[in-house]
Amino acid sequence: MPDLMTQNAKGANTALGLSTFAFTVCFAVWTIFSIIGVQIKQELGLSESQFGLLVATPVLTGSISRIFLGVWAEQIGGRVLLPIQMLITAVAVWLLTSANSYPLFLLAALGLGLAGGSFIIGVSYVSRWYSKDNQGTALGIFGAGNVGAAVTNFAAPFLVVAIGWEGTARVYAMVLAATAVLFYLLARTDPVQEERRRSGLKPVSAGSQLEPLKNIQVWRFATYYFFVFGAFVALASFLPRYYVGAYGLELTTAGVFAGLYSLPGSIFRAFGGWMSDKWGARFVMYLTFVVSLIVLFVMSYPQTSYSVAGIEGPIEFDFGLSVGFFVGLTVILGFVMSLGKAAVYKHIPVYYPHHVGSVGGLVGMIGGLGGFFLPISFGVLLDYTGVWTAPFMLLFAIVAVSTVWMHVAIGRMDRSKHPELSDERWLSDVPDQPVAKPGPEGVEAPAQPAT
Repeated sequence: MPDLMTQNAKGANTALGLSTFAFTVCFAVWTIFSIIGVQIKQELGLSESQFGLLVATPVLTGSISRIFLGVWAEQIGGRVLLPIQMLITAVAVWLLTSANSYPLFLLAALGLGLAGGSFIIGVSYVSRWYSKDNQGTALGIFGAGNVGAAVTNFAAPFLVVAIGWEGTARVYAMVLAATAVLFYLLARTDPVQEERRRSGLKPVSAGSQLEPLKNIQVWRFATYYFFVFGAFVALASFLPRYYVGAYGLELTTAGVFAGLYSLPGSIFRAFGGWMSDKWGARFVMYLTFVVSLIVLFVMSYPQTSYSVAGIEGPIEFDFGLSVGFFVGLTVILGFVMSLGKAAVYKHIPVYYPHHVGSVGGLVGMIGGLGGFFLPISFGVLLDYTGVWTAPFMLLFAIVAVSTVWMHVAIGRMDRSKHPELSDERWLSDVPDQPVAKPGPEGVEAPAQPAT
């Protein structure tokens, strides 16, 4: 089967290109509330907590749906499932313009959130075209579709100024529907689906697909993704509001500065995939967490005024980050987060090649839930503390916990019992529990001891 996946390089490149473009459009739609939500907040007079919930609601649907879409993608293939998902989402985005109250906006946002489910469909589809030696790079390129957040941050503010938030939503809906049609017409059925048709094998059952989710290793990967992806989505949505409130910037300027965070947080995911292929995903995760801890510590420090009792009287001075320095920190943070996102998904097709949809779906769901809960948490922290940098304090704590867990888990592994992994010692954790070893495509073999 791996040979079958690598026979047609042209088909693989076409699949990767189309999937990356489609995911970029979907991600732009998924984060649209980061811009139009600011105007809706003003129109409805929402509190920070209400605004946080509105921005986070699409992420909830996009997260929870990933586990189901991942299983279905393994069963029916991405060429069919991805256009269906995009068309349904396009209808929800169009209907958003008919909402006239906060509850209706939340309901419409739930439908719009299906755009986020496109990620796991694309991961399942793209991974079937490449061998494991190239999957990190390929999935990194596909994951660079996160740049859709930057597209929204850069372009949507100007659309809102020109045609209003309703017109902006309609433009997004039409582009998404056109992308769905284009993908269906140009994409090809993946090699695994083609082989199933020729051989008459049935897809692996949903129950078998979910079997690897018993492994603690899968949940640890999901925890890492809670930060590198969930916090990325949360910050992409939160930063425009932060720049407007903390620095008093115009929405268009705030959108551009937020885009400067989203851009490296997206395009360098391909570089992170290459690094994971070359030096191993574990090395990339350490790099991501250590740099993130340093950057978030600085970003967490609030604007502070000091008064020191001097010899001739009080000496007063202020400490705070200028907007330029803060933007620079977000660029660094976005860069290392993009590397981390690629590193997490490098693990999955290597350790669970026949369960990419379900395992990747769970990891993506937990990560996406970070994008749901974190904006709400940001709003609550702002309402109750009144400190603009409180959200970054929360992110620092999350990274600290993830780093300690990863390091402790690695330290507990007895490598003398797994000499066969010596050449891949920087690639991934050893599974903590027996992994279901897949047999031929469509047939599930009994679980074996972890290796």
